[in-house]
Amino acid sequence: MTAPDPRLSINQATIKYADLATALAVTAEAGIEAIGLWREPVQEVGLTTAARLLAASGLRFTTHCRAGFFTMPEGTARRAAIDDNRRAIEEAATLAAAGAPGSTAVLVLVAGGLPDGSRDLVAARGRVRDALEELVPDAEAAGVTLAIEPLHPMFASDRCVVSTLGQALDLAAGLPAHAVGAAVDTFHIWWDPDVLAAIDRAGREGRIATYQVCDWKTPLPADVLLSRHYPGDGIIDFASLTRAVVATGYDRDIEVEIFNEDIWATDPAEAVRRTAEGFAAAVSPHLESRA
Repeated sequence: MTAPDPRLSINQATIKYADLATALAVTAEAGIEAIGLWREPVQEVGLTTAARLLAASGLRFTTHCRAGFFTMPEGTARRAAIDDNRRAIEEAATLAAAGAPGSTAVLVLVAGGLPDGSRDLVAARGRVRDALEELVPDAEAAGVTLAIEPLHPMFASDRCVVSTLGQALDLAAGLPAHAVGAAVDTFHIWWDPDVLAAIDRAGREGRIATYQVCDWKTPLPADVLLSRHYPGDGIIDFASLTRAVVATGYDRDIEVEIFNEDIWATDPAEAVRRTAEGFAAAVSPHLESRA
């Protein structure tokens, strides 16, 4: 088997049912050099243990998923959400410090959907901006970049009121780029007619915090959240998107993040192998350099 691309990172969601130790082991054993972690598996073992396991694996840490969910009006629930985001910032900083050289302290933020009873997307996005402003000092103190992740519009009502990369950049405008950036995820932005211009803008503004890839294929399952596929198995134009990201100077690791029940049911070592294979065929040819 050809060695995996050195810029490939396995987002832990791709092998969701593997515990943290197993996820680290199968990733490292496959010759992959980096991993993005999720908060729940980290919290299951505790942050100190998670950091120790990550350090022992020799893997780079690429992102911590996920925080955000702060679109509700001011009140007890919003204060709890902001406090949880502060904990997530500290988790990301600790894990990045434990990862191998080249690790990145990036916390992915999913904004949240419309509050119960609301139809006001504009107001909800305004509260996202308010939350970012409140969290910037914490992110700066910890050396963490908050990566606003736009989600496909089908998730705007219940999961994320930020639907395009352009909207994410507008929300970040005026905030320090080292503290607030954006996640460029092919699954969520491939359809956008303005996406290439938005990627260029994100690069000029220094806001591409992470590049995540997976594919889109129809028909979608009943739970559309679980409709991601291995790179190359669907219709996304990885050539144009990847070249646009590379053209900005982005030289970090690239995560494959997949939510798919069939893939989750696969042996995690096989899922990692298949991920590396798809990445090599669909994404690697469009990278100008190798780490």
